[in-house]
Amino acid sequence: MKAIIQRVRSASVVVDGQNIAKIGHGLLVLLGVTHQDTQDDVEWLSKKISQMRIFSDLKGQMNASVQDIDGGLLVVSQFTLMASTNKGNRPSFLDAARPEWAMELYERFVKQLSLEAKRRVETGVFGADMAVELINDGPVTIILDSKVKV
Repeated sequence: MKAIIQRVRSASVVVDGQNIAKIGHGLLVLLGVTHQDTQDDVEWLSKKISQMRIFSDLKGQMNASVQDIDGGLLVVSQFTLMASTNKGNRPSFLDAARPEWAMELYERFVKQLSLEAKRRVETGVFGADMAVELINDGPVTIILDSKVKV
């Protein structure tokens, strides 16, 4: 499971011209699922994200988590994070989970992140063509891979 987390001032998702999700200051999480991912990946990644200290504390140091600042969370599925670009110029998505498995783990992840962070998690629409708008804060962008826990 891979995630790109971006610290944002605000973020939103539009599907078919309708704004379906919106957060203020918080984290936008782009989530990719591989066919090898399990519940262990869901739990590790959701805990890591909920506790990641990438917001400024009162001294201006990156020492606060999304929980500490009472920030928003928005999760958007993005199978293209599983792209392999080793050969040629056309990405291969063979490592991406099949849609039914990816959707199940995506939904589990959203639920687990909500439990870990003790707050509601906004979401995009799995598999939909989405317009994701965000205003980066910093910018701060972190890439996490549940298979690389070193």
